[in-house]
Amino acid sequence: MHTLAADKITKDMPKTGMVLAAGLGKRLRPITDRLPKPLVTVGEQTLIDRTLDRFDEAGVTKVVVNTHHLSHLVEQHLRQRKKPAILLSPEETLLETGGGIAHALPLLGPNPFFAANADVMWLNGYESALLRLARRWDAGEMDALLLLHATVYAFGYTGRGDFLIDPLGRLTRRPESEDCPYLFAGVQILHPRLFKNVPKGPFSLNLLYDRAIEDGRLYGLIHDGEWFHVGTPEGLAEAETYLNIRWPETRRR
Repeated sequence: MHTLAADKITKDMPKTGMVLAAGLGKRLRPITDRLPKPLVTVGEQTLIDRTLDRFDEAGVTKVVVNTHHLSHLVEQHLRQRKKPAILLSPEETLLETGGGIAHALPLLGPNPFFAANADVMWLNGYESALLRLARRWDAGEMDALLLLHATVYAFGYTGRGDFLIDPLGRLTRRPESEDCPYLFAGVQILHPRLFKNVPKGPFSLNLLYDRAIEDGRLYGLIHDGEWFHVGTPEGLAEAETYLNIRWPETRRR
């Protein structure tokens, strides 16, 4: 397997990332009554550390983390990390995915950035998923590039899929009342221009995805490694079991 140390980081590799970590984690209750979802552990490592390690491996030097539920515990935990540099974006009220990123834009800066949900876990395939996204990224064609995963190979996922992808990588929505082969894996590259003229307060990134679809500027890349949705107790148990069986002595990787 290639490592990032053996690869040349492309000029388009984002140096900034964001972890969406403000949610209540309702589907993981009662665990999340006392522990914020980003601090839930899989394979003896917290979800947020797994994502931050991926960012660090990819050369990301600054990560913004939005916080709300049990935010003091997230902040205490993140103080223990030396890199990447972490900036907090506290939310007095939940702003959802789109509103949370819009609120954090002054910290993220003017350039394209990675964003990852706090309740997903991915294992790289042949090479880093983040590096693959950066290589595919084209700011002239795209406002957003989403990592997709095949629904039939997704651990902890019970949905009907999210997107169809054409031969050029452009995305369209799953037709109503139909299944489609790919889900959004919760990892992406976004351009700040996607957030022009957005609503104030809470809103979903889906609003902006639909705008980008209309403009032909929403693209996807299919993940070639394993992917886990750990937003439910069942998904969490499935991820833990997988790591125990596949890598019992290297569960942190």
